[in-house]
Amino acid sequence: MGTQTWTVAEAKAKFSELLEKANSEGPQKITKHGRATAVVVAAEAWERKSERKGNLAEFLASSPLRGPGLKIRRLPMRLRKVEV
Repeated sequence: MGTQTWTVAEAKAKFSELLEKANSEGPQKITKHGRATAVVVAAEAWERKSERKGNLAEFLASSPLRGPGLKIRRLPMRLRKVEV
């Protein structure tokens, strides 16, 4: 299952085939003027990749940087004067 590359013209002309291949073979890359412009993926694959897994608090709690081994060193700062 390799990524196939299509030009914009090919993608337009063979859109149904492009969608079928995205479902059966995996992501399909579309190029414009020789540069990658878009990738078509199956809806199921997109939903799997974009599904949120937990929330920010859970992510931070499971971080390997969490714990007593992490030392934070703050640099000394001067306070600036503000006129009101």
